[in-house]
Amino acid sequence: MYKTVFRALALAVSLLLANTAVANDNPHVTLATNRGDVVIELFAEHSPVTVQNFLRYVAEGYYDGTIFHRVIKDFMVQGGGFEEGMLKKDGHQSVKNESDNRLSNERGTLAMARTNKPHSATSQFFINVVDNEFLDFGARGEGEWGYAVFGKVIEGMDVVDGFVERETTTVGPYRDVPVEAIVIQSARADIAEETQ
Repeated sequence: MYKTVFRALALAVSLLLANTAVANDNPHVTLATNRGDVVIELFAEHSPVTVQNFLRYVAEGYYDGTIFHRVIKDFMVQGGGFEEGMLKKDGHQSVKNESDNRLSNERGTLAMARTNKPHSATSQFFINVVDNEFLDFGARGEGEWGYAVFGKVIEGMDVVDGFVERETTTVGPYRDVPVEAIVIQSARADIAEETQ
């Protein structure tokens, strides 16, 4: 009888621990591009609003067919708002700037692009190809908003590095546009779900 109770208790504890581990896993998103795949880990604990916003666009298929429309060597690559031909896509309402989460715009991190208004980010994001701490919260003065980091490339940074090696041009008012389009063919989330 004690063996049965012990086994049941051990099973219950292991299931509880397994569920806890699954529940704490950060979501991953794979950006399948025409140049290779980029896998991103999202930091939901540090940037909950931003991650939820990004995952909403992913779930809707919004990023499928968009391009990395701005690539700057020794800086970053930006995408998530234009289709080939520099056709702008409409996004949802802007989200709260979470750059005060103390995550830094280091090489390989994913951050929200925005206008000069702090809380204007919608769908566009960028991947830092070098450390860009000057984009962090408070870097330009105490309390000054930065660019909210909400994830990090965990696979395919070599693919991203290849983006900035592409020849660029100017298209209308847009500079640093790759001559040959870098297309996000699909964006898919891998979210660990709690088992019940």
